[in-house]
Amino acid sequence: MVSSFAKLALRLRHFVPFLGASAMFALVPTGAVAADDPAMFESVRQADLRVATIGWRLASANVALCDRLEAGTGLQLHTLDQFDGGSREDARVHFTFATPVAIEGVVAGSPAEIAGLKADDSLVRVGSVDIAALPGKPMTTDRLVAAQLAIAALPVDAPIAVEVLRGGAPVRVTLQPIPVCKSRFEMRIARDWGASADGTMVQIGSRFVEEYRDEWLAAVMAHEFSHNILRHREKLEARGVNFGMLSGFGKNVKYFRQTELQADLLGVYLMANANYPVRAAIDFWKVFGPSKAGGILRSRSHPSWRDRVSTLEAEIAKIETISARPIVPAVLTDRAVPLDGNWERLIVRQR
Repeated sequence: MVSSFAKLALRLRHFVPFLGASAMFALVPTGAVAADDPAMFESVRQADLRVATIGWRLASANVALCDRLEAGTGLQLHTLDQFDGGSREDARVHFTFATPVAIEGVVAGSPAEIAGLKADDSLVRVGSVDIAALPGKPMTTDRLVAAQLAIAALPVDAPIAVEVLRGGAPVRVTLQPIPVCKSRFEMRIARDWGASADGTMVQIGSRFVEEYRDEWLAAVMAHEFSHNILRHREKLEARGVNFGMLSGFGKNVKYFRQTELQADLLGVYLMANANYPVRAAIDFWKVFGPSKAGGILRSRSHPSWRDRVSTLEAEIAKIETISARPIVPAVLTDRAVPLDGNWERLIVRQR
């Protein structure tokens, strides 16, 4: 049976970025869907906002742990160029596009909401960024990407003048951004259970979003986010490892296991700082591990899920003795140290 998220694809061309940290909702074409269904459009919007909200919470609460920051706005953007000819006009009407890039959603409590910006506002100018002047080929997401990058690059602590069109009338507000950790968050429409990080982006598969509650999504996203904070992609590349299918063979194994355990450890601190229940990470693994990460499904590049649970339990016991927030954990010092492959020193074996 095709999942409800697979049906959300609608023939969208690429993604919807969220600014600060820049979350994106990646939609892959999956076949014929009623593109003029307002409920379907709203399902896309709400699913994207859910991922954006978790990403915002993690990125804004952990600034003390990040050395790469951007201007956090809480804006979630999209473009009419994401839609093909069969759904383009329906999308234009539903989302009231009046400019090339518009606001798909606004994270609750973010600077964008405080400034009075609303879903379906069409962007005219954001600070020095003139939306109409952004480069990009028609029917691509070029201008959307350009808008996301330009807005995220604005000063993290200076007010931003924003001009939008709302119901055809100009509206001008001043937005005060906040510093947030630099990372994009993306939901990928897929039937697998993939989640990954590439140094600048966190990607989580739609099945997680469809089937798991927010605190479990936060556990997965915090783990992947930790890879970016700890610069694992750069460090793995420096070690000359093989990615993909070859990651579980030869010298690759020790380095990947080291990064996985470091990300497990840092991830629960990111959750704690964002006021997510840290034991949700254990609950997640006890459900996900036996059916999705055990037996023949286990990757040799990752420690066993049981040992990961034992390691998390030991670290969470430490967290539960600390009341102050944010906590800056010892594992963060590993960011400045090359990978040595000594993953055994990090793990707590199941007894």
